[in-house]
Amino acid sequence: MALIDRIEHFVEIPEGVDAKLGDNGDVTISGENSSQTRNFSHSRVQLLEQGNGLLVRIDLPRRKDKALAGTWNAHLNNMVKGVTDGFTYRLKAVYSHFPMNLKVESTELVVNNYFGEKVPRRAAFVGDVEVKVENKTEVVVTGHDKEQVGQTAANIERCCSVKKRDRRVFQDGIYLVAKK
Repeated sequence: MALIDRIEHFVEIPEGVDAKLGDNGDVTISGENSSQTRNFSHSRVQLLEQGNGLLVRIDLPRRKDKALAGTWNAHLNNMVKGVTDGFTYRLKAVYSHFPMNLKVESTELVVNNYFGEKVPRRAAFVGDVEVKVENKTEVVVTGHDKEQVGQTAANIERCCSVKKRDRRVFQDGIYLVAKK
């Protein structure tokens, strides 16, 4: 039994950003920096254009429907922020004895001399993100899609995971420092 009869989330589209709804549920949000397209189709959740924004509406919601409406709201807000400002994740390489060498090669980050290992470790980039190495130990991941930027940062962190050693003692690795 539904306790409320309708849930509505309003996503405001700022000046200079254009949002278009497609026939099959595709939403394209384009701004001055980039454009993103994502499919939002579900039998119970509606996506409507209203004034200067988009409206996520569901009638007689159940628990999973309410969660889905909130998820769509968050995705749309992230898309709007991505095409206007973009996302930036900062990571820092930490080592105690063997200095790591970080290098960007086309679509992956190469970590040389991790714990004195001869074989370099590699982290793949997801989508069209930009990765830069600053000051030999700082990695900056930037892009317009929050999921791609986050997954790339996670791949970089995961490539330097420590196996068969005590994490309290061997704390070398690349760690997420800041998100913006």
